[in-house]
Amino acid sequence: MRISVSSDMDEPVARALVAVLRDRGHEVRPHGALGSGGDPQWAVCSEAAAREVADGTADQAVVCCWTGTGASIAANKVPGVRAALCTDAYTADGARRWNDANVLALSLRLTSEPLLTEILDAWFAGEPSGDTEDRQNVDRVRLLDHGRNRL
Repeated sequence: MRISVSSDMDEPVARALVAVLRDRGHEVRPHGALGSGGDPQWAVCSEAAAREVADGTADQAVVCCWTGTGASIAANKVPGVRAALCTDAYTADGARRWNDANVLALSLRLTSEPLLTEILDAWFAGEPSGDTEDRQNVDRVRLLDHGRNRL
């Protein structure tokens, strides 16, 4: 899987994220403080990673900043992106299952390496729900991407 990864800081958990993803066999596309010459501002690098998901050059993305909030906000401004700030495995599983999230947002401050592993395990094990109500909600979000509010 091609995964875009962004971080506004070169922190140990961000480096661990890249290493874990590569160890799992993913192609990592680094942005911000993790890439060479990339703009490390959270809004810029999160947008860059999210755009790769939206345009299909990446299958998913993981965006990071100190709290994870700014990275998730920036990523969610890109049409077609459904970014979820996850601080535990249960939230990561739910984000994939019920929200069909395609971008994982993480806090560099709150995420330890063991927690990172748990979150990634849940994220990659999770699959979008086929439940009608869940699909209708995701479809509604897609309409919001296009400035429409009616199915």
